[in-house]
Amino acid sequence: MDSFSNPSSGSSHQLSAQDLRNQLKNQLAIEYAQQFLETVGKKCFEKCVTKPGSSLSGNESSCISRCVDRYIEATGIISKALFSSQ
Repeated sequence: MDSFSNPSSGSSHQLSAQDLRNQLKNQLAIEYAQQFLETVGKKCFEKCVTKPGSSLSGNESSCISRCVDRYIEATGIISKALFSSQ
């Protein structure tokens, strides 16, 4: 069993509700960042790299840069819209 299932077992240190919330927020932020990078990398690679090789051409590199910039911009717009309506 883990310490979440049976809080009295294991470590004598117990997390406060705020500590637990902060820990969860941090984990969610890490997960979001990993998913974001994976999604952007996959989508931009598929769009910009037509002939995979050992290095990127100048056009591929600038295409990926623009793609990532647009994705970040779109994510920001969506986030603002979602959080400003609350």
